[in-house]
Amino acid sequence: MAGGLSTPATGPVRGPTQSVHASHDPAQCFAALDLGTNNCRLLVAQRAPGGFRVVDSFSRIVRLGEGLSATGLLSERAMQRTYAAIQACSEKIARHKPARLRCVATQACRAARNGASFLKEITRKTGIRFEVISPNEEARLAVIGCADLFDPAGVGALVVDIGGGSTELSWAINRGIERRPKLEHWFSAPIGVVTLADQFPEHGDTLAWYAAMKQCAADHVAGFSAPDEVRDHLISGKAHIVGTSGAVTSLAGVHLGLARYSRRLVDGLWISEGDTRAAIANLTARDKAGRAAEPCIGPDRADLVLAGAAILEAILDRWPSLRLRVADRGLREGLILTMLEPPRRRRRRRRAKS
Repeated sequence: MAGGLSTPATGPVRGPTQSVHASHDPAQCFAALDLGTNNCRLLVAQRAPGGFRVVDSFSRIVRLGEGLSATGLLSERAMQRTYAAIQACSEKIARHKPARLRCVATQACRAARNGASFLKEITRKTGIRFEVISPNEEARLAVIGCADLFDPAGVGALVVDIGGGSTELSWAINRGIERRPKLEHWFSAPIGVVTLADQFPEHGDTLAWYAAMKQCAADHVAGFSAPDEVRDHLISGKAHIVGTSGAVTSLAGVHLGLARYSRRLVDGLWISEGDTRAAIANLTARDKAGRAAEPCIGPDRADLVLAGAAILEAILDRWPSLRLRVADRGLREGLILTMLEPPRRRRRRRRAKS
């Protein structure tokens, strides 16, 4: 294992704590379902001191956006895979009977011409109603979900949420340990691991393939017009990047040399920019079979992990950061935390958005 800032989070976390399948009171139970371009994820949680305790969870790679960039449509195979995952989620939701449930869909359903009709059919078959959220809301929820991973002694953090169909960059500043970070600037690049891998199918020359993806990602993320002070804070160590995505957590697992993925070791991990790039170089030196053999990657992510790495490295080239904190959390946790807010605070937030 390389040296550097490779230390996992320590001490209590004010956000989620793991206690899967624990007994719970349905009146204090909340559920969040996130339908992304690549993954379908469910989180069921119960209010707990300082945050919440995870009661149950579900995550499955569905690649809902596969082929979307070429056709503008969700494919029949992708919709069938996704329906099966949502059906599994609906069974868990029915079993836990949460007091509040929020189900959101992101870039694939925003972009696809048949996205609305697909979600309407899901509602007809399962009773689950999805809200298609805006990129702004997606960025805001990711910041809320990752807030506990901000260094409280720092100025703030650049939250990098690499999704299947889009990548959100959000600069948020610290406002004290008892208040959530304030989202100051955000940008949504219409490129994610699924759309990038679709646009650049893997061929025999891995390095050339990766370089083409990285250049495409660089062209897209260049649209983020954050103030110069953000770059200065990142370079000086007064701020840091929080990376939330399957690609980032997979890179962390590779860096740690894990024989099996462990959220406990990955979530909250500090990793230097140099070690991040070294983990990427490790994977670009391998073919698809070699990446699939990595315990923290597997065959389902063997092509997507380098697409995500290309996006992350393009961001690091433009906004170098001494350190990056790995987040095995994000939008789902943000949804749960907003549901835990007192009703008065939720009403104020809705008024501020309108």
